[in-house]
Amino acid sequence: MIKRFVAILFGGIFCILQGVDTAHAYDLPPGINLGLTSFLDGGPPAGPGFYFTEYLQYYTADKFMNKDGDQIPFPNPRLDAWAAASQFIYQSDQPLLLDGKWGINLIVPLVHLDVDYDDPGPFPQDNDNGLGDITVGPFLQWDPIMGAEGPIFMHRIELQFLLPTGKYDNDHELNPGSNFFSFNPYWAATVFFTPKLTSSIRLHYLWNAENDNPPHSSGADDIQAGQAIHANFTLAYQVLPQLRVGLNGYYLKQITDTEVNGNEVGGRRERVLGLGPGMLYHISKDNHLFFNTYFENQVENRTEGKRFVLRYVHHF
Repeated sequence: MIKRFVAILFGGIFCILQGVDTAHAYDLPPGINLGLTSFLDGGPPAGPGFYFTEYLQYYTADKFMNKDGDQIPFPNPRLDAWAAASQFIYQSDQPLLLDGKWGINLIVPLVHLDVDYDDPGPFPQDNDNGLGDITVGPFLQWDPIMGAEGPIFMHRIELQFLLPTGKYDNDHELNPGSNFFSFNPYWAATVFFTPKLTSSIRLHYLWNAENDNPPHSSGADDIQAGQAIHANFTLAYQVLPQLRVGLNGYYLKQITDTEVNGNEVGGRRERVLGLGPGMLYHISKDNHLFFNTYFENQVENRTEGKRFVLRYVHHF
């Protein structure tokens, strides 16, 4: 039951909104979870207690897509983004509501951004590196439903909040922080079709507050990003006692228009689908290593690229 982050945690750190002749900022926050959590996501790998997770994420893209899913003709753009997120989780063994056991989640991300073009011009620019938006959330984790051969279903809900703590400068379009508050609750579940064959899903809803200091290039006094839904999903098979391999993916779709100076603006809704292979290696009962890769398509108003996520989980 490991969280994003931002890199959680961060998923959207690397999104860039539309733009043809001038630079535009991304609208959705950089801290959303796109593919950071994957296999066996419906429950903690070793029961109640304290967990520490470290996420390392690399994202690279050379295509900036517009509202029609066509490439914006920037001069040979190249975006490279690195994110390291430290996550601290406490999972209690005390039922709180409907037999769900309470817990708390905290994620602190550090982000490095670098975007380059062949020619200078009014193109989206990065704000280098710094602290990202911190994620915090209380959750309820239900005990696994057991069958004759072991668990068959486990799930969790979390009320997740993205706090505007990250580095931000309105002279840049790409920042480690968003400069606005977001509410990003989710439900995560894992189904055991057999003891070896599993499928997991995490469904998020995203609501964003107003950014009252948007990038200068937007020409706006305030911007409120639209609402969105996003999900991570996996299918895995245990090929060895310590090793699971499978397919993983994420999908993001903005479902309401962004508001600029209080008015809804069409043509800015974001969408992306990422798919690829992944693996989970159980080093021991209390130590687990995940590696996931994603190749993006069906992209609108974002960059289209590749994402690589390495995640280490330790249970104390």
